[in-house]
Amino acid sequence: MILFVNACVRKDSRTERIAKALIETLGDKCEEVKLSELGLNPVLEGALEKRTKLAGKGLFSDPMFEPAKQFSRADTIVIAAPFWDLSFPAILKTYLENIYVIGLVSEYNSEGQPHGLCKAGKLYYVTTAGGQYLPDFSYDYIRLMAEKCFGINETELIKAEMLDVEGFDAEKLVKQKIEKIKNNSKAEAENE
Repeated sequence: MILFVNACVRKDSRTERIAKALIETLGDKCEEVKLSELGLNPVLEGALEKRTKLAGKGLFSDPMFEPAKQFSRADTIVIAAPFWDLSFPAILKTYLENIYVIGLVSEYNSEGQPHGLCKAGKLYYVTTAGGQYLPDFSYDYIRLMAEKCFGINETELIKAEMLDVEGFDAEKLVKQKIEKIKNNSKAEAENE
């Protein structure tokens, strides 16, 4: 199962269009989580205490754990997040805070290092940028979380950039990226 973590908020999101083209090529059942519709809140003291207490006892039936359970059981994860203010939308960070549950997505070894418990073999990070894309505080953060905390060792960045710079045709660039995704999928199928 593909988990599509959709952090896009605009109705005609370029990032979402590219992500959906990717998902179409992956050819598996897909569950979409539209973060703007989840009603997530930052994990504040009360919620953190409740989560820690329940997780410490291995009691994961509370609805607060559903997003973490869904994330941990996905075979493939596709995150779609536009490049905002040199990072990604805050709702994605809030989602990551909510799913980072010890005992479901991660655990700590005897040296205090996180060890991932997620099933996914690969995480795709899809983004678009109005100007030049800088991965330092967006993809690199997600990649490190995937590898160090979730146990997902393979990640891939799919990006379209320079979409709002004068002289660049945004629609053409988005269509080219979608076509490249589709062509890569066809080439992989032919090589099997």
